[in-house]
Amino acid sequence: MTDPRFAALEAALASRPAFRASAGAGAGRAAVALLLRPATPDPELLLIRRAEREGDPWSGHMALPGGRASPADVDAVATAARESSEEVGIDPARDGRLLGALDEVAPRSSRGPEGLVVSPFVFAVGADAEAMPNHEVQAALWISVAELLRPEAVTEYLYELAEGPAMRFPAFDARGYVVWGMTHRILTGFLELYAQMVAEAAGS
Repeated sequence: MTDPRFAALEAALASRPAFRASAGAGAGRAAVALLLRPATPDPELLLIRRAEREGDPWSGHMALPGGRASPADVDAVATAARESSEEVGIDPARDGRLLGALDEVAPRSSRGPEGLVVSPFVFAVGADAEAMPNHEVQAALWISVAELLRPEAVTEYLYELAEGPAMRFPAFDARGYVVWGMTHRILTGFLELYAQMVAEAAGS
């Protein structure tokens, strides 16, 4: 985890306080982990495909490791680390380093839990980190940040409605997996920050 890009990313995250969404009384809290491991030419990010589960609004979606807060979690960072450990067998609190927080997000779809606030955190983990998915995760994919920054990674997701025309949502193509919704919004913020960091380093 001595990759100099991690130190630069940590500084970039510290330079811009993350947006904190206002949550009303009784609002649910969740957290996700952006796990980065050293690689060339750019670090790799872990994405997961959630297992198909009845009643889960994100069933089968591409996502980041994470989930709802537990009363035992001391804070949102602990939630992200615990959920990552449970879902993919990587505990960034024990085997990684917190680099910083991204802007909080909330579901925009009526299918998502009302009032839920999701806190994303960026962690650096070792180059030997490997995902060991549990029953909640159908697939795990390490993908280079450079791949997600390519213009050809930009695509759309067509959401079929029971009635009327399909709705189009911005998305990323991650080696054939379509990333949209809240995960797309979180990754967009991260990728913008990362690209700016790389541009500033190149110009210095």
